[in-house]
Amino acid sequence: MAYDEQLADRVRAILQDRPGITERRMMGGLAFLCRGRMCGGVLGRDLVVRVGRDEMEAALRRPHVRPMDFTGRPLAGFAYVAPEGVRRTARLQAWLDRGLAVAAATPARPRRKRPPR
Repeated sequence: MAYDEQLADRVRAILQDRPGITERRMMGGLAFLCRGRMCGGVLGRDLVVRVGRDEMEAALRRPHVRPMDFTGRPLAGFAYVAPEGVRRTARLQAWLDRGLAVAAATPARPRRKRPPR
């Protein structure tokens, strides 16, 4: 299993009534997108959350949080939250709300036209 299915189901339950949310398999895990911008996801047993570059330092001071370093280099504005940090539904909800707010405040990328084949 590339990602924790139970955590993914918990995330889906929280996001199910939100407009504009899609999910996509990415990076060996599952990403949740708001208007095409990643707001969170599940990778292994961890929640991935978009915290924004400006709030990264504050997020890293929270318990059970570490930089998202999927490639060996930290990804600016994204963090991992260990299972202990999202055990309670209220904590998971708070992290997802933060990710949604950051994604919603980020301008959507314009659709690229694909070159004709």
